[in-house]
Amino acid sequence: MTLKNPVGRPCIIIERILRMEKLIHLLEAHGPLTGKEIHEKTALNLFDLWEECNQCADIVTTAIGTKYLRLDKQVEGFARLSPSIIREFYNYTVLSLQEQSEEARIKAEQLHQSIIRISKDKLALAKDIMEKIIAAQPDPQGIQEKTCFIIAGDVAYDMAHLEPRPEFSTGKLVNGSDLDIVVIYQGLSEEMIKELDSAIYEWKFYLLKHPGYKEEIDYVIKDLATVERQLEFVGFESMVAAKVLEEGQFLCGNQALFAEVKRRLVQGGIPEVLEDLKARASLEREQARKRLLACRDSINDQEMRQLFYTTDEREEFF
Repeated sequence: MTLKNPVGRPCIIIERILRMEKLIHLLEAHGPLTGKEIHEKTALNLFDLWEECNQCADIVTTAIGTKYLRLDKQVEGFARLSPSIIREFYNYTVLSLQEQSEEARIKAEQLHQSIIRISKDKLALAKDIMEKIIAAQPDPQGIQEKTCFIIAGDVAYDMAHLEPRPEFSTGKLVNGSDLDIVVIYQGLSEEMIKELDSAIYEWKFYLLKHPGYKEEIDYVIKDLATVERQLEFVGFESMVAAKVLEEGQFLCGNQALFAEVKRRLVQGGIPEVLEDLKARASLEREQARKRLLACRDSINDQEMRQLFYTTDEREEFF
Protein backbone atom coordinates (compact mmCIF):
# COMPACT_ATOMS: atom_id res chain seq x y z
CA MET A 1 0.00 0.00 0.00
CA THR A 2 1.46 3.34 -1.11
CA LEU A 3 0.63 6.82 0.15
CA LYS A 4 1.11 9.39 -2.64
CA ASN A 5 1.93 12.33 -0.36
CA PRO A 6 3.23 11.06 3.01
CA VAL A 7 3.21 14.49 4.66
CA GLY A 8 2.34 15.20 8.30
CA ARG A 9 3.07 14.05 11.79
CA PRO A 10 3.93 10.34 12.13
CA CYS A 11 0.78 9.58 14.14
CA ILE A 12 -1.41 11.17 11.45
CA ILE A 13 0.42 9.29 8.68
CA ILE A 14 -0.10 6.00 10.54
CA GLU A 15 -3.79 6.79 11.03
CA ARG A 16 -4.18 7.52 7.33
CA ILE A 17 -2.34 4.34 6.32
CA LEU A 18 -4.72 2.32 8.51
CA ARG A 19 -7.72 3.98 6.86
CA MET A 20 -6.29 3.24 3.41
CA GLU A 21 -5.70 -0.40 4.33
CA LYS A 22 -9.33 -0.59 5.42
CA LEU A 23 -10.44 0.82 2.07
CA ILE A 24 -8.25 -1.64 0.15
CA HIS A 25 -9.65 -4.58 2.13
CA LEU A 26 -13.16 -3.30 1.41
CA LEU A 27 -12.51 -3.23 -2.34
CA GLU A 28 -10.87 -6.65 -2.20
CA ALA A 29 -13.97 -8.04 -0.50
CA HIS A 30 -16.69 -6.28 -2.51
CA GLY A 31 -15.06 -5.38 -5.82
CA PRO A 32 -15.34 -1.90 -7.37
CA LEU A 33 -17.66 0.49 -5.49
CA THR A 34 -19.00 3.99 -5.99
CA GLY A 35 -18.05 6.78 -3.61
CA LYS A 36 -21.54 6.57 -2.13
CA GLU A 37 -21.29 2.81 -1.55
CA ILE A 38 -17.92 3.15 0.19
CA HIS A 39 -19.25 5.98 2.34
CA GLU A 40 -22.23 3.88 3.40
CA LYS A 41 -19.97 0.94 4.31
CA THR A 42 -17.35 2.97 6.21
CA ALA A 43 -19.21 6.02 7.59
CA LEU A 44 -15.97 7.98 7.13
CA ASN A 45 -16.12 11.76 6.93
CA LEU A 46 -16.72 12.51 3.24
CA PHE A 47 -13.73 14.82 2.87
CA ASP A 48 -11.45 12.26 4.56
CA LEU A 49 -12.82 9.50 2.33
CA TRP A 50 -12.32 11.55 -0.84
CA GLU A 51 -8.80 12.46 0.27
CA GLU A 52 -7.74 8.89 1.11
CA CYS A 53 -9.15 7.45 -2.12
CA ASN A 54 -7.28 10.06 -4.16
CA GLN A 55 -4.04 9.81 -2.16
CA CYS A 56 -3.73 6.03 -2.22
CA ALA A 57 -1.68 4.86 -5.21
CA ASP A 58 -3.36 1.44 -5.03
CA ILE A 59 -6.87 2.83 -5.59
CA VAL A 60 -8.01 3.72 -9.11
CA THR A 61 -10.77 6.32 -9.55
CA THR A 62 -12.99 6.29 -12.64
CA ALA A 63 -15.35 9.26 -13.05
CA ILE A 64 -18.22 9.03 -15.54
CA GLY A 65 -20.56 11.50 -17.15
CA THR A 66 -20.18 15.15 -18.11
CA LYS A 67 -18.78 18.11 -16.23
CA TYR A 68 -20.61 21.26 -17.24
CA LEU A 69 -20.60 24.96 -16.48
CA ARG A 70 -22.59 26.35 -13.58
CA LEU A 71 -22.71 30.02 -12.64
CA ASP A 72 -22.41 30.67 -8.91
CA LYS A 73 -22.46 34.04 -7.14
CA GLN A 74 -20.25 32.62 -4.38
CA VAL A 75 -17.35 31.92 -6.76
CA GLU A 76 -15.06 34.64 -8.07
CA GLY A 77 -15.88 35.20 -11.73
CA PHE A 78 -19.10 33.16 -11.23
CA ALA A 79 -17.85 30.12 -13.20
CA ARG A 80 -17.49 26.66 -11.68
CA LEU A 81 -18.08 23.10 -12.80
CA SER A 82 -21.00 20.89 -11.93
CA PRO A 83 -21.16 18.37 -10.38
CA SER A 84 -19.06 19.69 -7.51
CA ILE A 85 -15.93 17.76 -6.55
CA ILE A 86 -17.66 15.81 -3.79
CA ARG A 87 -20.87 15.23 -5.78
CA GLU A 88 -18.79 13.78 -8.60
CA PHE A 89 -16.96 11.51 -6.15
CA TYR A 90 -20.14 10.45 -4.36
CA ASN A 91 -22.49 9.81 -7.29
CA TYR A 92 -20.41 9.58 -10.45
CA THR A 93 -17.14 7.84 -9.50
CA VAL A 94 -16.20 4.14 -9.34
CA LEU A 95 -13.24 3.16 -7.14
CA SER A 96 -11.29 -0.04 -7.65
CA LEU A 97 -7.92 -1.73 -7.30
CA GLN A 98 -5.41 -2.03 -10.14
CA GLU A 99 -6.25 -5.70 -10.74
CA GLN A 100 -10.00 -4.95 -10.95
CA SER A 101 -9.84 -2.91 -14.16
CA GLU A 102 -12.36 -4.99 -16.14
CA GLU A 103 -14.83 -5.13 -13.24
CA ALA A 104 -14.41 -1.38 -12.80
CA ARG A 105 -15.08 -0.75 -16.50
CA ILE A 106 -18.30 -2.76 -16.32
CA LYS A 107 -19.39 -1.07 -13.09
CA ALA A 108 -18.69 2.39 -14.55
CA GLU A 109 -20.68 1.61 -17.70
CA GLN A 110 -23.61 0.34 -15.61
CA LEU A 111 -23.50 3.50 -13.52
CA HIS A 112 -23.38 5.66 -16.65
CA GLN A 113 -26.35 3.88 -18.20
CA SER A 114 -28.28 4.25 -14.94
CA ILE A 115 -27.73 8.01 -14.93
CA ILE A 116 -28.76 8.28 -18.58
CA ARG A 117 -31.92 6.29 -17.81
CA ILE A 118 -32.78 8.58 -14.87
CA SER A 119 -32.26 11.61 -17.12
CA LYS A 120 -34.46 10.18 -19.89
CA ASP A 121 -37.21 9.33 -17.38
CA LYS A 122 -37.17 12.87 -16.01
CA LEU A 123 -37.15 14.28 -19.54
CA ALA A 124 -40.16 12.14 -20.48
CA LEU A 125 -42.01 13.23 -17.33
CA ALA A 126 -41.36 16.90 -18.05
CA LYS A 127 -42.47 16.53 -21.67
CA ASP A 128 -45.64 14.67 -20.69
CA ILE A 129 -46.62 17.29 -18.09
CA MET A 130 -45.95 20.29 -20.34
CA GLU A 131 -47.93 18.71 -23.19
CA LYS A 132 -50.83 18.08 -20.78
CA ILE A 133 -50.64 21.71 -19.65
CA ILE A 134 -50.81 22.93 -23.27
CA ALA A 135 -53.75 20.63 -24.04
CA ALA A 136 -55.68 21.88 -20.98
CA GLN A 137 -55.40 25.57 -21.88
CA PRO A 138 -58.46 27.47 -23.18
CA ASP A 139 -56.58 28.01 -26.47
CA PRO A 140 -54.17 25.07 -26.82
CA GLN A 141 -53.50 25.82 -30.48
CA GLY A 142 -52.48 29.38 -29.62
CA ILE A 143 -50.09 28.15 -26.91
CA GLN A 144 -48.67 25.52 -29.26
CA GLU A 145 -47.95 28.10 -31.96
CA LYS A 146 -46.67 30.96 -29.80
CA THR A 147 -44.51 29.24 -27.17
CA CYS A 148 -41.63 26.82 -26.88
CA PHE A 149 -40.87 24.78 -23.76
CA ILE A 150 -37.20 24.11 -23.02
CA ILE A 151 -35.57 21.86 -20.41
CA ALA A 152 -32.11 22.64 -19.01
CA GLY A 153 -29.85 21.63 -16.10
CA ASP A 154 -28.81 18.09 -15.16
CA VAL A 155 -31.46 16.49 -17.37
CA ALA A 156 -30.22 18.30 -20.48
CA TYR A 157 -26.73 16.86 -19.91
CA ASP A 158 -27.91 13.30 -19.11
CA MET A 159 -26.52 13.83 -15.60
CA ALA A 160 -29.70 13.63 -13.51
CA HIS A 161 -29.65 11.78 -10.20
CA LEU A 162 -32.17 10.61 -7.59
CA GLU A 163 -30.23 11.58 -4.47
CA PRO A 164 -32.82 12.96 -2.00
CA ARG A 165 -32.42 16.69 -1.35
CA PRO A 166 -34.54 19.41 0.28
CA GLU A 167 -36.67 21.55 -2.01
CA PHE A 168 -35.63 25.19 -1.60
CA SER A 169 -38.91 26.82 -0.53
CA THR A 170 -40.51 24.07 1.60
CA GLY A 171 -37.57 21.97 2.81
CA LYS A 172 -39.41 18.80 1.70
CA LEU A 173 -37.24 16.05 0.24
CA VAL A 174 -37.43 15.60 -3.52
CA ASN A 175 -35.93 12.95 -5.79
CA GLY A 176 -32.67 14.42 -6.93
CA SER A 177 -32.31 16.68 -9.94
CA ASP A 178 -35.11 19.14 -10.56
CA LEU A 179 -36.92 19.79 -13.84
CA ASP A 180 -35.60 23.14 -15.06
CA ILE A 181 -38.16 24.50 -17.51
CA VAL A 182 -37.97 27.70 -19.57
CA VAL A 183 -41.09 28.81 -21.45
CA ILE A 184 -40.51 31.39 -24.18
CA TYR A 185 -43.44 33.07 -25.89
CA GLN A 186 -44.10 35.57 -28.64
CA GLY A 187 -47.45 37.30 -29.02
CA LEU A 188 -49.37 35.78 -26.08
CA SER A 189 -52.02 37.86 -24.32
CA GLU A 190 -51.63 38.70 -20.64
CA GLU A 191 -54.57 36.45 -19.84
CA MET A 192 -53.01 33.47 -21.64
CA ILE A 193 -49.72 34.03 -19.81
CA LYS A 194 -51.46 34.12 -16.43
CA GLU A 195 -53.40 30.93 -17.17
CA LEU A 196 -50.25 29.16 -18.33
CA ASP A 197 -48.31 30.29 -15.27
CA SER A 198 -51.12 29.13 -12.97
CA ALA A 199 -51.27 25.71 -14.64
CA ILE A 200 -47.52 25.11 -14.36
CA TYR A 201 -47.55 26.22 -10.72
CA GLU A 202 -50.38 23.79 -9.93
CA TRP A 203 -48.36 20.94 -11.43
CA LYS A 204 -45.28 22.10 -9.56
CA PHE A 205 -47.20 21.86 -6.29
CA TYR A 206 -48.74 18.49 -7.22
CA LEU A 207 -45.42 16.85 -8.15
CA LEU A 208 -43.79 18.18 -5.00
CA LYS A 209 -46.49 16.84 -2.67
CA HIS A 210 -47.41 13.57 -4.39
CA PRO A 211 -45.50 10.65 -2.77
CA GLY A 212 -45.33 8.88 -6.12
CA TYR A 213 -43.36 11.73 -7.66
CA LYS A 214 -41.57 14.03 -5.19
CA GLU A 215 -40.22 15.95 -8.17
CA GLU A 216 -39.43 19.66 -8.30
CA ILE A 217 -40.25 21.87 -11.27
CA ASP A 218 -38.28 25.11 -11.43
CA TYR A 219 -39.58 27.33 -14.21
CA VAL A 220 -39.65 30.77 -15.77
CA ILE A 221 -41.91 32.26 -18.45
CA LYS A 222 -40.59 35.11 -20.61
CA ASP A 223 -41.05 36.67 -24.02
CA LEU A 224 -38.61 36.73 -26.91
CA ALA A 225 -37.83 40.41 -26.30
CA THR A 226 -36.62 39.54 -22.78
CA VAL A 227 -34.45 36.78 -24.23
CA GLU A 228 -32.91 39.28 -26.64
CA ARG A 229 -31.97 41.62 -23.77
CA GLN A 230 -30.53 38.76 -21.72
CA LEU A 231 -28.31 37.68 -24.60
CA GLU A 232 -26.32 40.87 -24.09
CA PHE A 233 -24.62 38.79 -21.37
CA VAL A 234 -24.16 41.71 -18.97
CA GLY A 235 -24.44 40.95 -15.26
CA PHE A 236 -25.04 37.71 -13.38
CA GLU A 237 -28.75 37.34 -14.18
CA SER A 238 -28.19 37.83 -17.90
CA MET A 239 -25.29 35.37 -17.89
CA VAL A 240 -27.36 32.67 -16.17
CA ALA A 241 -30.31 33.17 -18.52
CA ALA A 242 -28.08 32.90 -21.60
CA LYS A 243 -26.31 29.80 -20.28
CA VAL A 244 -29.60 28.05 -19.51
CA LEU A 245 -30.88 28.73 -23.02
CA GLU A 246 -27.63 27.56 -24.63
CA GLU A 247 -27.72 24.21 -22.83
CA GLY A 248 -31.50 23.79 -23.14
CA GLN A 249 -33.23 21.05 -25.12
CA PHE A 250 -36.59 21.34 -26.87
CA LEU A 251 -39.53 19.82 -25.00
CA CYS A 252 -42.67 20.90 -26.84
CA GLY A 253 -44.46 23.85 -28.42
CA ASN A 254 -43.24 25.69 -31.51
CA GLN A 255 -39.97 24.21 -32.74
CA ALA A 256 -39.38 27.16 -35.07
CA LEU A 257 -39.41 29.52 -32.07
CA PHE A 258 -36.90 27.27 -30.32
CA ALA A 259 -34.68 27.33 -33.42
CA GLU A 260 -34.89 31.13 -33.47
CA VAL A 261 -33.68 31.30 -29.85
CA LYS A 262 -30.74 29.03 -30.70
CA ARG A 263 -29.95 31.13 -33.79
CA ARG A 264 -29.79 34.29 -31.70
CA LEU A 265 -27.50 32.59 -29.20
CA VAL A 266 -25.06 31.74 -31.98
CA GLN A 267 -25.40 35.19 -33.52
CA GLY A 268 -24.48 36.74 -30.17
CA GLY A 269 -21.41 34.51 -29.77
CA ILE A 270 -22.79 33.04 -26.54
CA PRO A 271 -21.55 29.43 -27.09
CA GLU A 272 -17.95 30.64 -27.46
CA VAL A 273 -18.18 32.86 -24.38
CA LEU A 274 -19.55 29.97 -22.33
CA GLU A 275 -16.82 27.64 -23.60
CA ASP A 276 -14.21 30.14 -22.40
CA LEU A 277 -15.87 30.30 -18.99
CA LYS A 278 -15.99 26.51 -18.81
CA ALA A 279 -12.30 26.24 -19.70
CA ARG A 280 -11.45 28.68 -16.91
CA ALA A 281 -13.69 26.81 -14.47
CA SER A 282 -12.01 23.51 -15.44
CA LEU A 283 -8.57 24.94 -14.75
CA GLU A 284 -9.64 26.39 -11.40
CA ARG A 285 -11.32 23.10 -10.48
CA GLU A 286 -8.12 21.13 -11.12
CA GLN A 287 -6.05 23.68 -9.21
CA ALA A 288 -8.48 23.45 -6.29
CA ARG A 289 -8.35 19.66 -6.35
CA LYS A 290 -4.53 19.65 -6.26
CA ARG A 291 -4.47 22.25 -3.50
CA LEU A 292 -6.91 20.27 -1.36
CA LEU A 293 -4.85 17.09 -1.76
CA ALA A 294 -1.60 18.91 -1.00
CA CYS A 295 -2.93 20.81 2.01
CA ARG A 296 -6.06 19.49 3.67
CA ASP A 297 -6.44 22.67 5.75
CA SER A 298 -7.26 24.55 2.54
CA ILE A 299 -10.78 23.08 2.85
CA ASN A 300 -11.36 25.84 5.41
CA ASP A 301 -11.03 28.44 2.66
CA GLN A 302 -14.52 29.62 1.69
CA GLU A 303 -13.99 29.39 -2.07
CA MET A 304 -12.38 25.95 -1.75
CA ARG A 305 -15.44 24.76 0.17
CA GLN A 306 -17.73 26.18 -2.50
CA LEU A 307 -15.89 24.24 -5.20
CA PHE A 308 -15.72 21.04 -3.14
CA TYR A 309 -19.10 20.71 -1.49
CA THR A 310 -22.56 20.56 -3.00
CA THR A 311 -24.03 23.22 -0.74
CA ASP A 312 -26.65 24.13 -3.34
CA GLU A 313 -26.63 22.70 -6.86
CA ARG A 314 -29.87 24.44 -7.84
CA GLU A 315 -29.51 27.27 -10.30
CA GLU A 316 -31.47 30.50 -10.26
CA PHE A 317 -33.70 31.22 -13.25
CA PHE A 318 -34.13 34.64 -14.86
